[in-house]
Amino acid sequence: MRKFNQWLALKITNGVGTMWCAYAFAAIALYNLPTAISQGPPAVVVWFAQTFLQLVLLSVILVGQSIMGKQADLLHERILEHVDLTLEIERRQDARHAEALAGYNQSVPDALPGAPTPGE
Repeated sequence: MRKFNQWLALKITNGVGTMWCAYAFAAIALYNLPTAISQGPPAVVVWFAQTFLQLVLLSVILVGQSIMGKQADLLHERILEHVDLTLEIERRQDARHAEALAGYNQSVPDALPGAPTPGE
């Protein structure tokens, strides 16, 4: 039952979270506007707050959240690519430093002529 509920919630969210659904909700809300106007300004305010805003903004907010989620995913991917590139550059620099240090150590004699050895 849990999987069905999750599946159904996802289907409804994906359906309601479209601009086409927002347009349909706006049309439904606008259908009732003449009745609200005929009842006077308080009814128009109630219509706007309880009908139009709730119906239309629901879909628009879901669309906006979806867009923001996709942007966050892209930003996350770019950050990971940047971190990977930075680590690769550092790894290569460390390898070059190790090679240079190995070459330097080979070119320096173990002891200078006439210098005391440790323990003397």
